[in-house]
Amino acid sequence: MSALPSSGPLPDLTRPDVSAALFSTWSVGTPQRQRAAVDAIAATWDSRPWPASELLSYNVYAGTDGDTLMHHSQWASEAAYHAFVRTQRQERNDAIDSAVPDLKRLGLSAYRHYRSFRAPSAQSDTPDPGPASGLIVVVEIDFDDPDPELRRSWTDLVIEALENEPDPGLISADFHLIVDGERHLSTDRARVLNYARWSGAETYEAAMAADGPRGGGSSLWDRVRDFPGRVGASSRSYHFRRSFVPPSAASGNSANSPEREAR
Repeated sequence: MSALPSSGPLPDLTRPDVSAALFSTWSVGTPQRQRAAVDAIAATWDSRPWPASELLSYNVYAGTDGDTLMHHSQWASEAAYHAFVRTQRQERNDAIDSAVPDLKRLGLSAYRHYRSFRAPSAQSDTPDPGPASGLIVVVEIDFDDPDPELRRSWTDLVIEALENEPDPGLISADFHLIVDGERHLSTDRARVLNYARWSGAETYEAAMAADGPRGGGSSLWDRVRDFPGRVGASSRSYHFRRSFVPPSAASGNSANSPEREAR
């Protein structure tokens, strides 16, 4: 079965007007239900007014496991997100649930962007593979100490390792620090989220292999793995599927942009 087409540009994770970067995951069950859920999300959002000026972008990714969907939204403030929850989110969720019943919403966390790494090849004239062909790997790293300085120090060390021993195929890595949010976003987790963009699954798997750059006995990568307070990590791989942006931002796209046509 053919892959879902992607639509829209990838979000800019470094934009300074983002105060709250929200990441959530759904479990939908099968690749067919993944496709149906993305279609239902697109139909719901394309047929309604943009919900709030403080919502800067909303992005949907399909897990390579055939089960999960990741949602990444960029908000000017977390308070604006909660206003959306009170007034508009349930109606949109109901429309999606009507099209694809029994979705499981696995949780939502708020982050703030901390630092980015851009591979030298991504800053040169090397052609960008584009969102449709690349792989997004989201890694969540947990720590046993709530001090955010510990997470910053670990992230700084990772970026030092990447700058000195870059992974072939890694385009960029954007590191986010979890924050205490309001209500159901409140958490006691001490976590870093790394949104890493790779040229493809093959280059990612090669980098993670035992004889790859990170497994070859490098002292820098050993320090990353053995960093005091780091207690574990988990990762999921995704393909980008849809980006939704305000009409004012979409108007800058080409006349054939799906976002422009939908509004």
